[in-house]
Amino acid sequence: MNHDRYDPAYLSGILQETRTIALVGASPNPARPSFGVMRFLLSKGYRVIPVNPGQAGKEILGQTVYATLGDIPEPVDMVDVFRASEYLHAVVDEAIALEPRPKAIWSQLSVRDDLAAKTAEAAGIKVVMDRCPAIEMPRLGL
Repeated sequence: MNHDRYDPAYLSGILQETRTIALVGASPNPARPSFGVMRFLLSKGYRVIPVNPGQAGKEILGQTVYATLGDIPEPVDMVDVFRASEYLHAVVDEAIALEPRPKAIWSQLSVRDDLAAKTAEAAGIKVVMDRCPAIEMPRLGL
């Protein structure tokens, strides 16, 4: 898939089918983008599970933080990645190991790794890169 642009229906489909989101790179710092996006997603009714090994066992916005995707005790529909591009492939590998696998991996603004995307897509996972759901949802009227 070409990840330079996305059809609005593709983005809307992912966001409308998603109920539970694992937010990798979640931060307890209100000044960090991950905190604001997590707050936004929670306000839209999503279940958001923060993932950050340095914060594991604590809470961010009232949600228990897990060290890894594999530590989350329930299935997730989407993995939202707030990590640098060089870590995206490791997140994809971790997501592929989940059972059941998430339906989508969404990487935030400036986070892109086309090889990681191909790996995820080969495993049947939809991919969105270099986009923010907190920007796309209002733009798409969701």
